[in-house]
Amino acid sequence: MADVTKGYKGKAGELLKKMKVRVWSEVEIKTTRGDFSGILLPRPENDDDLHIVLKLITGYNIGIGVDTVQKVIEKGYKEANYKIPEKEFPSTKGKPNVKLIGTGGTIASRLDYRTGAVIPAFSPGELYGAVPELAEICNLKTEKLFAVFSENMGPSQYMELAKAIGREIENGIDGIMIGHGTDTMHHTAAALSFMVQNPPVPIVMVGSQRSSDRPSSDAALNLIHAAKTAAESDIAEVMVCMFGPTSDQYGLLHRGTRVRKMHSSYRSTFRTVGDVPLAMVDRQKITPIKTDYNHRRNDRKVNVIPFFEERVSLLYYYPNMHPDIIDSLVEKGYKGIVIAGTGLGHVNKPVYPAIRRAAEKGVAVYMTVQTLWGYVQMFVYDTGRDLMNMGIIPAENMLPEVAYIKLAWVLGQTNDPEKVKELMLNPVCGETTEREPYNGYLVFQGGIPEVEEFIKCIHK
Repeated sequence: MADVTKGYKGKAGELLKKMKVRVWSEVEIKTTRGDFSGILLPRPENDDDLHIVLKLITGYNIGIGVDTVQKVIEKGYKEANYKIPEKEFPSTKGKPNVKLIGTGGTIASRLDYRTGAVIPAFSPGELYGAVPELAEICNLKTEKLFAVFSENMGPSQYMELAKAIGREIENGIDGIMIGHGTDTMHHTAAALSFMVQNPPVPIVMVGSQRSSDRPSSDAALNLIHAAKTAAESDIAEVMVCMFGPTSDQYGLLHRGTRVRKMHSSYRSTFRTVGDVPLAMVDRQKITPIKTDYNHRRNDRKVNVIPFFEERVSLLYYYPNMHPDIIDSLVEKGYKGIVIAGTGLGHVNKPVYPAIRRAAEKGVAVYMTVQTLWGYVQMFVYDTGRDLMNMGIIPAENMLPEVAYIKLAWVLGQTNDPEKVKELMLNPVCGETTEREPYNGYLVFQGGIPEVEEFIKCIHK
């Protein structure tokens, strides 16, 4: 019975020995909270000894408290192999050549039940084994540039990634995919939009909200949609390609400077804010929504501008904010501050002197709105006019995170206040727009009769 305590210890290990069941067994577990059937999985070695882990027939894993277990019955046994099969990725003459650059996001993955960690599949062979449909779309090569969680992506990675993209374009690639964790994907998308300008091919960022071992994983379909976009799309911009609706109907292509992650776990987490997405994509076609985009070209020209000033901060204003927050940034040598203000771009009066001191010391201070949708309008109230007189510059309808990324990119090139202002306020890749379309702001409120009636038509 050597397999019994694989990964289990303490109370959980003693329970399995007592019940004479093995890890990887098909079991029926009777508990004080009901009966459960599935595969008994190894327990991640760093977890507690108070639960056993069961993979249900639906594919989801649950933890069952040892103290609730009344009986465990072994129905069968077959040790599972969760390694993704690897096959040689076929190369087909005439198909577009696509490069997938990895940063550490788990596009296709398996679960290591020893540690509980998700292990990414990344080589062409692994990806072909996991998502064979990719071979129908393109010839694929991969390069693992980094292996970091998305929260650890930063200036050095942005700049190295931009340079790598430039090299691939110069070498003749037909499209580029970037595998990335979803948490900060919109930050990286903004950085690459400024650092890689006027590319001749699509640059598509893709990730997954749910790992590949889950039945509801979006990994494979996101990868298929991204590959099709990189290989065939006429849109030659930095884009984020993720689920459109929560179903498997289609993906959306979001411009890298107008996109934001809006939900912690939904598969349809990415939204274009203050505009409409660039296009829809499914297995068969790419359907443009916008017409004003950078088109694919046959040349190999691209303008790579890999600069980033690290001493830039993004402040989310809140009532009772104290001036010492701004003063401390100035004292620490920060060169730029982006404020996400209330309403049309406001902060409270106690921080006014700190803002004035920052501006007088040459710190670039820009105002955005924490509402996300809408424009900074600092001429409407005395508050806004006073702030502008102190040196704050309104950043139009730039999203706060995008304004932060752009200011860091600009300050990486120049400290001249007028040049900084010129670069900040002249749009590079759709980060500001002359107006927001009427359908660029849609936030439906559940429970309202007309909204519920509409939802019935699309959510079945």
